[in-house]
Amino acid sequence: MDLSYGPEYEAFRAEVRAFIAAHKDKAPRAGRGVTAGKAHKAVREWQGLLIENGYAARNIPKQYGGYGAPVDILKRVIIEEEFNSAGVSRGVGGQGPEMLVPTLLEHGTEEQKQRYIGPTIRGEMIWCQGYSEPGSGSDLASVQTRAVADGDDFLLTGQKIWTTTAHESQMMFGLFRTEAEASKHAGLSYLLVPMDTPGIEVRPLETMTGDTEFNEVFFTEARVPQTSIVGQRGEGWKIANATLTHERNMLASAAVLDGGLRNLVRLMEKERVNGGRVMDSPVLRDRLLRLQSRVMAMKYHSMRMLTARLKGEFPGVSALVTKLTGCEVSHQLNALGIDALGELGTLYEGSPRERDGGRWQSQHMFTLGLIIGGGTAQIQKNIISERGLGMPREPKPQARA
Repeated sequence: MDLSYGPEYEAFRAEVRAFIAAHKDKAPRAGRGVTAGKAHKAVREWQGLLIENGYAARNIPKQYGGYGAPVDILKRVIIEEEFNSAGVSRGVGGQGPEMLVPTLLEHGTEEQKQRYIGPTIRGEMIWCQGYSEPGSGSDLASVQTRAVADGDDFLLTGQKIWTTTAHESQMMFGLFRTEAEASKHAGLSYLLVPMDTPGIEVRPLETMTGDTEFNEVFFTEARVPQTSIVGQRGEGWKIANATLTHERNMLASAAVLDGGLRNLVRLMEKERVNGGRVMDSPVLRDRLLRLQSRVMAMKYHSMRMLTARLKGEFPGVSALVTKLTGCEVSHQLNALGIDALGELGTLYEGSPRERDGGRWQSQHMFTLGLIIGGGTAQIQKNIISERGLGMPREPKPQARA
């Protein structure tokens, strides 16, 4: 099997390496700004440089603030490989750039694209996702937060929960019930909501990592214009599922897995236990090789799915396994990092003997959450079996007499 890319792409690889060598001193710490969260000034400046040179927002049209290059799967893979290999930040990512922007490109109005895409990909506008509610998590279509028409506006009333980065965000994209008499799937609309709207209250929730990236969000007759809808009234379920597809691709990103694997290799090569390198432990090295094979499989699997989408083909069950597999592999990578460090691997940032800023323990706990968030592993298995393999649906509990 020949996995080489050919002369054209190796020339492009040389260009990417030259850019990194010339500018890596300007890059923020790798990983800072890649996940959803506050985009600091250094991250925004780095993101601007990446967009200008085609290493971020590469395929987003220029009229919306992107680089405007045609889609080329191998060039995208080369960029990810080289930035990961150098341990250099790939720039701004997360819910806005990786989930909302592609949704707007597919379903947004021209005014929405012009208004929101540029600031989002530059890290100037941070977004949160308003989907889950206290009684509507696994059954997302049952959300009850209402958007009641009042003249040219909607009045929003209800509650969202587990809203990542709501306390730092300027905007929310979310599902709201606009058609009270319609069926639960047909009664939803997809709205874009400014977080400084009067009547919106955000309450942070502390997680087991000690961070407060999740929040409760309360709406008390918060007024937003009806032009905030993406698509049409009652089309929210369709558009929300487009966003969920992009979310699952983000959570199971082959580029993130590749970066995690490279960090793990560097850790095992430099750390020493009982006078020898961690990498020289046959047990830990065997676990690393097994994970390396799974990361490589995810990389080529991702390329296969991108090819299918470019051809207008639905990749079928292969698309349904990515979130389940990717999140599990990511958690296993960080678990091996902790085991390689022994008791030092359990230390968080700020501990006197922590390693790599305490990232291994923090990421181990965070990636455990990803196996639950965005659709739990159990739900993903049901989706694979029912939608992908055509197996019968799980029977519903019998109603009480």
